[in-house]
Amino acid sequence: MKKILLLATGGTIASLSTENGLTPAIRAERLISYIPSVRTCFDVSALQVCNIDSTNMTPKHWSLLVQTIKDHYEDYDGFVVCHGTDTMAYTAAALSYMIQNSKKPIVITGSQRPIDQEDTDARRNLRDSILYAGNAASGGVVLVFGGNVIAGTRAKKTRAHSFNAFNSVNFPILAVIQNDRIIRYLPPESFEEGPRFSTQLNDRVVLLKLIPGMRPELVSYLFQHYDCLIVESFGVGGIPDTLMEVFYREMRQWIAKGKIVVMATQVVNEGSNMEIYEVGRRVKEDFDLMEAYDMTLEATVTKMMYLLANCGGDYQAMRSGFYRTVNHDILAAR
Repeated sequence: MKKILLLATGGTIASLSTENGLTPAIRAERLISYIPSVRTCFDVSALQVCNIDSTNMTPKHWSLLVQTIKDHYEDYDGFVVCHGTDTMAYTAAALSYMIQNSKKPIVITGSQRPIDQEDTDARRNLRDSILYAGNAASGGVVLVFGGNVIAGTRAKKTRAHSFNAFNSVNFPILAVIQNDRIIRYLPPESFEEGPRFSTQLNDRVVLLKLIPGMRPELVSYLFQHYDCLIVESFGVGGIPDTLMEVFYREMRQWIAKGKIVVMATQVVNEGSNMEIYEVGRRVKEDFDLMEAYDMTLEATVTKMMYLLANCGGDYQAMRSGFYRTVNHDILAAR
């Protein structure tokens, strides 16, 4: 019988109604009690890591999760992380970088409604996740939700209330789970090396979402206070003329001090390509910017947090690491 460790972090799946709204209150062992049938097929243990609304999830919690999985890695065949949906895609991406080459599945799941409610998606999602984590062909970091299995770096929450809350962005779903059967569309990744764990992240990463008419003073402030600036630009990527003078001045000053700029796009599907328009090509060529291409925003942010903390400040190592595919995160790098 496969041994599965359930790691509970709170979220909607573990919430109860209070006078102040839904609040995480259901503990890990009680979550399993709502799906007792899984214990006829799997040896499931439960551990409470934290009990928070996922809005309060931080890189410190990711490090705690990774350390917990590392501490128990040899004792279990698979892991299921119960998590709130609001930052679930960030956690799935972060764990993809912090736990690499895992032949054992690490599944992140949750629900849109609490598990104690009659009309809930929680019991199905949790049952599907344990089924996937206990399957010998499963591995790596994935998100299981609404019957879909999504690579941890490709998940994005696209619906606020519906049970099919997550999509796989710019990459096919890995599998579907129907009537307790796993139907795989892509073969699992194979790893020649053993698992590699890292609990180190640098959270001095900031996102600048461009809007028409944005004041340039904001660019100066962000460069002063952060190590990596991710620019969420319009379309396929570029800097508007109203920001160009300040952007160039700040880039010349701060790149020499080791600051990093990554260009991404506000458009969810199909990714960036700064070579197409002058507003993008010029700045990319002048400063050799890194570009997110088809990566999700969640993967871009967490990958830079990981690289900043694990490359010893070596820009070329960070650049090559950024374009190295991890858990299907980037396919379109040029």
